[in-house]
Amino acid sequence: MEKSKKKSSHKQSKKTRRKVTETDIQKIVNHYFYTKGLSLERIKSDAKKKKIIYSRFTRPAKQLLELAGSVHKAKKAIDKVAQWAQSRDLDYAIETVFKKWLELDRLKPKEIVKKPFYQGSPMVWSQTKKKWFVITEEGEWREFVGDENDIKWKVVK
Repeated sequence: MEKSKKKSSHKQSKKTRRKVTETDIQKIVNHYFYTKGLSLERIKSDAKKKKIIYSRFTRPAKQLLELAGSVHKAKKAIDKVAQWAQSRDLDYAIETVFKKWLELDRLKPKEIVKKPFYQGSPMVWSQTKKKWFVITEEGEWREFVGDENDIKWKVVK
């Protein structure tokens, strides 16, 4: 009986030793893909299908790690660049973080601007007259006499 217990505990220790941990470079590359909206399973399956060439991202990740000094700082830099690029509908790579490194503290996502519309026509607030005006298709300014609840606010890019 005692021998079987030893064997099972020996097998268990082998399993725990096999547990794979990510290297710092893998953490950075995987974090980059997470910001792109990919899960770890998707990254692995795309790499097997050769849709993603994982090794192409390891050198820039290593350089970013050297530049940032830690995995945490590298991830924060990737997050900042990702937010900035996505708000402007731009594509980005790990190399983009190098290019934007000196201006990371000034890098801000583009603000979402909502503009007023009434029945599909844009509106303008006149500060001098303290009134809303609706701009017609011909370019005329018509005084808005409707209710404030009739104004629709839309995000304009």
